[in-house]
Amino acid sequence: MRQTPLFDAYSRHDARVVDFHGWALPVQFRGIVEEHLHTRESVGVFDCSHMGEFMLHGADAIAALDSLVIGDMVHLAPGRCRYTALLNGSGGIIDDCVALRLSPDEMYLVTNAGPLEKVSTLLAENVPGIVDCSEATAKIDVQGPLSRKLLMDLGFAAVAPVAYWRGGRVDWRGLEMIVTRAGYTGELGYEIFLPAEAAADLWALLLDDGLAIPCGLGARDTLRSEMGYPLNGEDVDESRTPLEGSMDRFIAWDSEFPGKARLLEMREGGDYERLTPLRSADRRAPRHGFEVFHGGEKVGAVTSGTFGPSLGCGVGLAYLRPDCAAPGTPLAAGPRGMEITATQAPVYTRGTCRVKLNQD
Repeated sequence: MRQTPLFDAYSRHDARVVDFHGWALPVQFRGIVEEHLHTRESVGVFDCSHMGEFMLHGADAIAALDSLVIGDMVHLAPGRCRYTALLNGSGGIIDDCVALRLSPDEMYLVTNAGPLEKVSTLLAENVPGIVDCSEATAKIDVQGPLSRKLLMDLGFAAVAPVAYWRGGRVDWRGLEMIVTRAGYTGELGYEIFLPAEAAADLWALLLDDGLAIPCGLGARDTLRSEMGYPLNGEDVDESRTPLEGSMDRFIAWDSEFPGKARLLEMREGGDYERLTPLRSADRRAPRHGFEVFHGGEKVGAVTSGTFGPSLGCGVGLAYLRPDCAAPGTPLAAGPRGMEITATQAPVYTRGTCRVKLNQD
């Protein structure tokens, strides 16, 4: 398995390491529930160095990326992030990703680990001069309502004015990084992209005073599930389009992208399954592959599900027939007919990710 620059640090925190898309990554340290709740209440630190990062320079490169994704890259303002998706020729989702406009002539693209090889090839073949920074870059996510305090205490004064889904270059102790106010947890948080060789020192500093704890893939999954965020390879993949994946609001219909004709036809017809958040009536969770029923008739299938520690019930995502995807629709899932309800994202509504902060 491949190792991130922080692999050696895991042994000092009793990490339980698993294979995640060929990477040796921690699934948990102290325990999934403890890590989940600590992130919701204080601050958790996540190693996300397995993800992909790409730098684009110049108008031609940005325009080329624009032709591959559903979002408008050309008019994205400097300092802003945009969630988008790379599509195949039939409109299927190769990867969902985040773009940051660093300057009028620069863009930074962050992608997932699972399809990284395919994404890297696609971008290299279609985007002139694109630079794959993945090997040289570490990514540390600092997430939770006290994440800003932690970073400010460590001298990250530049994060003070950063609003939700904004970011840029930050100089910290003479080290240039890219920092965005974003994340996969639903809480106030920051994603830090830095040279791989500097990652271990920053990781140690973040955990030094005991305010933050290290968190693994398990807590990352329960946190994102409570928010209704999709997981690439589980909830969205090349067999599904952005319309089916409930990404409608991220589609720039006035731009050109792969599979647009098919998506226009789907939008006109409206008869397609929709990725829909679920919650259960008790602590049991809907699981991947569970069939979903309404009135005794099969209406879809669960793609992912888990127990939501902050909600005290099961949460998940499922592709459902459109007439059964409305919030509040009573459903049953799995071989024992678990009682679940279609709902809307975010399922957990007390997250701090969008909170407005004073610039002090």
